[in-house]
Amino acid sequence: MVGLNSRAYALLLSVSVVALTTAPASAQTATGSSTSSAQTQVKRDRAARTAQPAAPAADPRNANAQAGSSTQSLDAITVVATKNEEKAIDALAPASAITLQQIQQFPPSRLQDVFVATPGVSFQDRGDEPSTSINIRGLQDFGRVAVVVDGARQNYQRSGHGAQGSFFLDPELIGGIDIVRGPSANIYGSGAIGGVVSFRTKDIDDVVRAGERWGVDLSGSYGSNNARGLGSVFGGVRVDPSVDVFGGAVYRTQGNYKDGAGTEIGNTGNDLAAGLMKFTVRPADGHEVKIGGIFQDFNYDVGQFNRGPSQQALYQGSSVYSTSLQNYTGTLSWKYSQPDDTWFDWSVNLYGNRTNSDQTKTYHYSTSGSGYCGAGNYGNNISGCIGDKRGYNLDTIGIDANNTSRFEYGNWRTAVTYGVDVFNDKVTTWDSRGNSNITTPGGERTVSGGFIQVKNNYAQWLEVIGAARYDHYELNSNSSTASGSRLSPKVTLGLTPIAGFTPYVAYAEGYRAPSITETLIAGAHATGGGPALFTCADGTSGLFCLIPNTALRPEVGKNKEVGINLKYNDVFISGDSFRGKINAFRNDVDNYIELLGSTPQAYRTVFMGFPVSGVASKYYQYQNIPHARIEGVEVETSYDAGMWFVGVSAAVIRGTNPDTGLGLVSVPARKVVTTGGLRLLDRQLTIAAQWASYAANTNLPTGYLPGTSYDLVNLNIAYRPTADVTLNFSIDNLLNNYYRPYAIPGSSSDGTTQNDILWTSPGPGVVYKGGIKVHFGGA
Repeated sequence: MVGLNSRAYALLLSVSVVALTTAPASAQTATGSSTSSAQTQVKRDRAARTAQPAAPAADPRNANAQAGSSTQSLDAITVVATKNEEKAIDALAPASAITLQQIQQFPPSRLQDVFVATPGVSFQDRGDEPSTSINIRGLQDFGRVAVVVDGARQNYQRSGHGAQGSFFLDPELIGGIDIVRGPSANIYGSGAIGGVVSFRTKDIDDVVRAGERWGVDLSGSYGSNNARGLGSVFGGVRVDPSVDVFGGAVYRTQGNYKDGAGTEIGNTGNDLAAGLMKFTVRPADGHEVKIGGIFQDFNYDVGQFNRGPSQQALYQGSSVYSTSLQNYTGTLSWKYSQPDDTWFDWSVNLYGNRTNSDQTKTYHYSTSGSGYCGAGNYGNNISGCIGDKRGYNLDTIGIDANNTSRFEYGNWRTAVTYGVDVFNDKVTTWDSRGNSNITTPGGERTVSGGFIQVKNNYAQWLEVIGAARYDHYELNSNSSTASGSRLSPKVTLGLTPIAGFTPYVAYAEGYRAPSITETLIAGAHATGGGPALFTCADGTSGLFCLIPNTALRPEVGKNKEVGINLKYNDVFISGDSFRGKINAFRNDVDNYIELLGSTPQAYRTVFMGFPVSGVASKYYQYQNIPHARIEGVEVETSYDAGMWFVGVSAAVIRGTNPDTGLGLVSVPARKVVTTGGLRLLDRQLTIAAQWASYAANTNLPTGYLPGTSYDLVNLNIAYRPTADVTLNFSIDNLLNNYYRPYAIPGSSSDGTTQNDILWTSPGPGVVYKGGIKVHFGGA
């Protein structure tokens, strides 16, 4: 390799590794500094940000070039992996950070659009519902992925034909995202055996530029397929160096979209009105107190969609609901950090979160339930009758407190972090004449934990992390209780033998307490107008009997990880940069929880005067599977040469039950994404393209249908004619492909997977969007 410097040689070696493990994939470009700073310097940097606004870039035209500059995602600061501030590229964990600039590079319509280039992250979302369900490395539902917004946990869950855990957050409210895949961030909170996703909503530094006392951003956009409109305003004022006030509002609307085949997908229109407010006070040096509130009001219809005439028979017994959903989040945080105080660097966060959904049945697809509802009305004993109401409410309150003490001895730097966290979920459901109270039972759950972590660094070439977390939970309803506790360890070792090249190994365990639904679900599943097949212990009859399981044991994830962090500047030309994170993992989950049916047995009944017989499972219960194994390889790379950028991200994952050899339905097979672009006209014009390729999961148990392989191409052009105006034009699904994102088929009354798979919806076809953003500000 004569003529290549050491950085170039290392880069070529890295690219060879990527080429062996991936096809074309996505980039999050980076142009940050080359070496990680010492903990003391990071501490000084954080204290400086706490004391005063962030410093601007030299040229204001580039300071806020949301769509027209390098995203710097891999050099962004994250705290999720270790609760110590560090760059995502330096974290000895599969951590990613998504900045506001990256979010706006391809303007998102839904939250999952933000994560396209993040390896190991996928979604099981419905086209007729604006909620989000995050899947990390094949794990989702019931809190396996911990989702927090400004430190507040999002634990909403409603049973149905789809994801068993979701949350509501519009992407226009977001200022940044931290992701850790796997239980590597077990100190962050209970339950996260799949990973952690931490959202930060917009704040004053996202709008008010340095040197300004006040600032306002106005944004608007309009799109095709079908009448996609967005308007937002965010503004703040620095009352004085110790007081900030910030707020914003968002309105988003769209009609029913058409898929790539030109078919209108029913019930996919929705409206959102949202707002946030933050008040920040710095009462003394190093102290910051922030009060925040978020309100979101969603209105949409949910039910069966894609009603082609040839498929109408599959929808018999299905229903449509008009939904009004409100989400409220309130936070109170108090942080302290001083550069010269090595004993105390702490954060306390109190929060409350409410998700309240009110639904009214508006349509029923058949008249077979007319006898149940009465003359002139339709429905059944699963969903009730047209005009009936039902609702779901989850209240979560919690606290998270931690402190870091730092010590230095010679070349050793030690950070000891310790803390506690507690949250309480209270679920209330109501249904005027349906089955919802059975499938989503009410109850209360309290989960608490404490942790200690010791992070040691020797010079610039060795890092050792050891941690332990203790978790405890208690679950109560009117009829039963359950509890449990466990100590979960974590250990990580990383070496930097040459600058920019850091291999590491890690072992971490995570602990997830059973949810209210998994533990307490009980009763007969209604017949939906069909025959009652079995009589349950309480005397009720239905298709099958749901049995509670207070002996359900918590899940324990045991994750082994091997990774390499790559960080080089000035590789081929002055000012260029390469960033890469490559890791392989195996997560063995003990006591994995699934809904299982009993051994099928014969039944005989009479329906409408005719004898009916067959074989079916009488009982269904959430039970522990002894073992589940998920393993794979993830790659996240980027190269930025200033005038152009390109990168690769990819994940190849496989999930099995090692005792049976059968696959796990929630594990996506492969995602490969490529992003590249050009910066022209003094970097004020950016042209970016993204190609995402998804493979179908064929490793499935008997009775499940795989999704389809598909490719999506997105294009975005952003131009900044002045420092305060950004024009944006984008095309989503440029090739107008028909695709149905992989999702878990739900259960159905007739047991056919054809009916089950249709509970997922095709994605939208080609979408053209144009927008403008204008900034106002003054001293």
